[in-house]
Amino acid sequence: MRLGLDLNYLTAGVTPADVLAQAREADRLGYDRLWAAEAYGSDTPTVLAWLAGQTERIDLGSAVMQIPARTPAMTAMTAVTLDTLSGGRFRLGLGVSGPQVSEGWHGVRFSKPLARTREYVDIVQLALSRREVSYAGEHYTLPLPDGPGKALKLMLHPVRERIPIYLAAVGPKNLELTGEIADGWLPIFFAPEHAGDQLAAVAAGRARSGRSTGGFDVAPVVSVVIGDDVAACADRIRPHAALYVGGMGSRQQNFYNQLAVRMGYGDAAREVQDLYLARRHRDAAAAVPLEFIDRTSLIGPVDRIADRLHAYAAAGVTTLLVGLYGDAGQNVTTLRQLAGALDKSGLGE
Repeated sequence: MRLGLDLNYLTAGVTPADVLAQAREADRLGYDRLWAAEAYGSDTPTVLAWLAGQTERIDLGSAVMQIPARTPAMTAMTAVTLDTLSGGRFRLGLGVSGPQVSEGWHGVRFSKPLARTREYVDIVQLALSRREVSYAGEHYTLPLPDGPGKALKLMLHPVRERIPIYLAAVGPKNLELTGEIADGWLPIFFAPEHAGDQLAAVAAGRARSGRSTGGFDVAPVVSVVIGDDVAACADRIRPHAALYVGGMGSRQQNFYNQLAVRMGYGDAAREVQDLYLARRHRDAAAAVPLEFIDRTSLIGPVDRIADRLHAYAAAGVTTLLVGLYGDAGQNVTTLRQLAGALDKSGLGE
């Protein structure tokens, strides 16, 4: 099992200097890759391009570039540019985001996300292969049939034959699609005890495409807080969990809330959502069950975490992406401690 670093996105409390310090330390420690996110603030490609020139070995991934934010051809251009600038270190993570961001921020209808994702990835792969991009789908038609457009071919020659594509998927059908068309999966709130059905859906998609699960990268983002008091460590993660389970989406359409329900936390998920949507954010955080946080995070002393890593490996995780919750100095220390925990577990490559 490999380690990666999830940098999330820039916020008022996370400076570029903090991000760079974490990225460089992860690179020095031998972490396999780092990932940057976007919502409706900092964008992913700019952050990764900046880090590409200031790191040496570590791979750089988008977790994720939003499908409604860019045309597939623009995403292919960005991917090949980042891969070229980094010397072949880029990994393309994609996701449809959610209805609030897609429709409220990008002005793109959140309809038929699975079909849209399939066509989007088709076109990205077509462009990256340097074939002429001609496509007739339900959501994308290239070139437009009633104008002067012509089928074009990517001008820049990729430095690699294939740039790995990952999807951020939550629901069962999206997981099957991920197994079918992608090289890896970027899950959130991944609990080894509840991963069987999820990975079975991925395997079904792989089988549909005539491929085994060998070489497929299962790369969950896992929150990590190291300390002697398990409950106190969980408290650092509660606001993040409450945001996603309670407020990331509408009452009718929140994929993370639905995931918590499928994991057996239906009553708690409803309570967290009710409190969050009533703007009682602290109460919502307090209502997140400790068991939910413990099963989806790595919390507590180093020895406890080293033991817990075995459950992730046994569940099929191939790359564990670390989500951090401290200041700049604490985060660098956590990166070192987690690398030590992986060594202690004997699971490192």
